Amino acid sequence: MPAITVENPLTLPRVTAPAAEDAARRPVLAVSTAPAGFEGEGFPVRRAFAGLDYRHLDPFIMMDQMGEVDYAPGEPKGTPWHPHRGFETVTYLIDGTFVHQDSEGGGGTIDGGDTQWMTAGSGLLHIEAPPEELVMTGGLFHGIQLWVNLPARDKMTTPRYQDIGGGNVKLLTSPDGGALLRLIAGELDGHTGPGVTHTPITLVHATVSPGAEVTLPWRRDYNALAYVLAGRGSVGADRRPLHLGQTAVFGAGDALTLRADTSQDAHTPSLEVILLGGQPLREPMAHYGPFVMNSHAELAQAFDDFRAGRLGRVPAAGD
Repeated sequence: MPAITVENPLTLPRVTAPAAEDAARRPVLAVSTAPAGFEGEGFPVRRAFAGLDYRHLDPFIMMDQMGEVDYAPGEPKGTPWHPHRGFETVTYLIDGTFVHQDSEGGGGTIDGGDTQWMTAGSGLLHIEAPPEELVMTGGLFHGIQLWVNLPARDKMTTPRYQDIGGGNVKLLTSPDGGALLRLIAGELDGHTGPGVTHTPITLVHATVSPGAEVTLPWRRDYNALAYVLAGRGSVGADRRPLHLGQTAVFGAGDALTLRADTSQDAHTPSLEVILLGGQPLREPMAHYGPFVMNSHAELAQAFDDFRAGRLGRVPAAGD
C-alpha cells in the first residue's frame, strides 16, 4: 500500500499551508470507530460512518473500507447484480483488481490506484467482482467504496460511468515533502482532481510519513472528515489520536491538520488517510437499501420501477 506513489515527493507541486494568523484550524468534533462486517458475497468491510450524525456527513451517505484482506486461492468475492438510484458510487482501489459492469454499458477493470465513479442517477443495475485469475490465485485486496448523494434536481439524471486511472490522479505534496496527497476529485489549493462530480466535493488519499505534520487549506463552506485506512496519528489543533478504522469529524474552519505518529508498524510504515469534504445539500433524504431519494414516495417508486424492470436488464453473458 499504496499503488500510486513517487520516489521523491519534493518533485511534486506543493500545497501551501495557510498562515497561522490567516486561517482557523478546524477542531475535532467527534471520533468514531468503524464496526466490521461483510458485504456482497461475503467480503470483509469496515463501515466508516456508522454511528455518525448525518448532519456531519451530508452530502456523503456511507463509506466502506473493503479489506485489507489477503485472499487464499478460491476466496476472492464480489457483489451480485443489484440496482441503484439517486446517488453516486465511488470505488477507489488501493490493492487488487475489480471488474465492474452495468446495465447502461459502463464498466471495465480497475487495478490498484484506479477509481471507478458511477453516477446511478435515474437508475441502473450493476455488478462488481474479482476477475477469474484473482479468484484462482488469491491475493491482496483493499479499497474503499463511497456513496455521494445527488441533489434533488439531479436524482433522475442519466447514468454516467467514469474510469479514472491511477496515472490521472493529481499528485501533490506538503511544503516539506512529508505527505503525499492524491487528489482524486475536487479542488485543493488551486489544484483539481480528475473526478467529475454533480455535488461539489473534495476527495484525497494522503500518505503522511512517520513524525510528519501537514496542514491543508480547506473550503469553509465544506464539511470535513478524515478516515484512517492504516497507521496511527492525530488530527486537529488539539492532537486527537486517530488510528486504523477511525473517522474524525471536523468543525468549522479554513484548514485541516494531520500528524503521523513517529512510531508505526512494519506492515504500515506511514499514516494512510482518506480526506473528504463536500458542500452540504441540506435536503430531505430517504434512504433504503440501494436507493437514496428525497421522499418515501420516491423510494416506493424506485422499488416499483426495479420490480417492473425499468432500471435495466442484466446483460446476457458476453454482452
